[in-house]
Amino acid sequence: MSITTNNLRKDLFSKTLIDRHDLIRIVKTKNNEILIDHQQNLSGRGAYIQKNKQAILSLKKTNGLSRSLKTKVDESIYNQLLELFNE
Repeated sequence: MSITTNNLRKDLFSKTLIDRHDLIRIVKTKNNEILIDHQQNLSGRGAYIQKNKQAILSLKKTNGLSRSLKTKVDESIYNQLLELFNE
């Protein structure tokens, strides 16, 4: 499968363009809910992060998701992301 520019998204952690299938999408919906979008098809403001523990811990420390989604991100979202890697 070839990578096109349509499939590239900017990672919040490394600030590099990466294929969107290699990233996790976090979405802020119109109701101001913050959800992990596993299928990458929910509507709303999205933010993409790498699928590794270091990226999540770094964004938690710097409140990177809160800045990107322009709202306060609850601690439970970071915990849900970390649980994805503990399974």
